[in-house]
Order: sequence, then structure tokens, then C-alpha cells
Amino acid sequence: MTYQKIEEYGQWLESCERSRETVKKYRHYLKQFKAFIGDGPVTKEAVLLWKADLRERLTPVTINCVIAALNGFFKYCGWDGCESKFLKISKSSFYPEQKELTKNEYERLVKTAFANGNERLALVLETICVTGIRVSELSFITVAAIHKGQAEIECKGRIRTVLLTRQLCTILQSYASKKNISTGMIFVTKSGKALDRSNIWREMKALGIEAGVRNEKIFPHNLRHLFARTYYEIEKNLSKLADILGHRDINTTRIYTKESGSQHRLQLEKMKLLLQDTTEYFFCCTLGYS
Repeated sequence: MTYQKIEEYGQWLESCERSRETVKKYRHYLKQFKAFIGDGPVTKEAVLLWKADLRERLTPVTINCVIAALNGFFKYCGWDGCESKFLKISKSSFYPEQKELTKNEYERLVKTAFANGNERLALVLETICVTGIRVSELSFITVAAIHKGQAEIECKGRIRTVLLTRQLCTILQSYASKKNISTGMIFVTKSGKALDRSNIWREMKALGIEAGVRNEKIFPHNLRHLFARTYYEIEKNLSKLADILGHRDINTTRIYTKESGSQHRLQLEKMKLLLQDTTEYFFCCTLGYS
């Protein structure tokens, strides 16, 4: 296994029109595996050893992504017998409360970014949360798009139209004017390149500390989840939400609309199927009634 082969595989994935983020992740995972085995041969045993090592520090979902990268590479190279099985993950009925970004926390992040003079980051957060786009799709938010009031986004071989609210267009137009951006992408680095996930994530992490938002909730994709939950609470239309988010499989959209355990607990309490009031129960216990 060589870094040259990894690069060739990445180029092949690009020719197959795999998304830029997918190719980037696969290259990263393959280079990590190469570093793990060194100059040793690629064997099933080496793969299983690395898989066991990953289980000590990564989530099952991330490990399955790593396995997908390895299996695809092995198939590309024609190395039969090296593939590894994916981890079986039981589906949870609830979104982890420790990771769920609330609307209040989102507002604190945006206000803190503005207070710190980081208008670009504040508008990035708002644009993702208002539209529900992926962070990798920010490059499609252009001057032309805000003039039209909609962006044509291409991702994973599909093109979808994302509508931009009038208020968002007005704000972004004002920002573009201040930054002397007359054409092309709205959100760019000082060198004029598109902002990527790492740029945004790094700035968000620093912002989270000051805004009082827990570190595990700070990642750009969580804004997309907040959009999905908020939209579904109002519309209750899973099929339409799937189209907006650009999902091929509606089951993927279901993941985005999962409520937290605390929300479900509140719903159970509202059903009022527990006949005895807790105050009455403890009063009866005090008197010795059973």
C-alpha cells in the first residue's frame, strides 16, 4: 500500500463524481491506515487490528465510514479477502440530548459572533440554519443566487433548488457590498477561496466557549439538524423535508427529525395516564396507606 495508490484512488473517486468531502475523508482514513501498518503488507489481520484500535476512540458511525473507505480501496486494487464487515448499530429512537443544539444555543452562537465582530461567521451560521444546506454547499450561495432568491445546488450527482428568504437575501447582499463582492461566492477566505468545513468548525469551537455552548454540540452539521427539526415541527411533512435537504432515502430524513429523550418524556407526561398524583402518593405513604 502506497500513498501514490491512495492518491490514484482519490482521483478515481473524483472521476466517478463522488462528493469532494467524501473523497477528502476517504483519503484521510486511508493515509491513517497506511501510517498504522507502515511498510507491512495489507492483510485481513492488519485491518482487524486497526478496527479494534479505532473502537477504543471513535464512534461506531465513524468507524463504519472508515470501513467503507478501506473496502472501496481494496476493491479498487483487486485485493480480495481484505474487506471488513461493518459494525451493526441499533437505531436509537431519540437524538442524543448531549449533542442536540437548541434554538436558544444557536441564537447565543450567532449573537456572540456578531458581538466579537465576526460577521462572516455569524452569517454562515444563519445561512446554514435558515436554508438547511450542508456546510459543503455554502459555495453555491453566490451573488447571482441571492439576486435570484434561490440557489441551484449540486451534490452527490443531483441538483436541487434551495429557496432563499427575502430577508436572508437582503442581509447577504448588504454583506457582499461591504466586502466588495460583486460576483461569485459570498463566503470566501482572504485569498478568495471557498470556506471549508475545517475553517468554520475551528471558528465555531472557539465561539462555543464564549457563548456557553457545550463542545460536543459545536459542529456545522448540527445547524442542518436544527433546521430539519424546526421545519418538521411546523409542517409535519417528511417527504417535502427530504426534498429540501436533498436526501434520496426518506429514512435518512427521519434521523434528522428525531426528538430528544427529554421531549419525549414531556409528551408522555402530557398524556396523564398515571392516575395518582405524586403529591397524593407521598401523602398516603406518610400516613401508612398502601
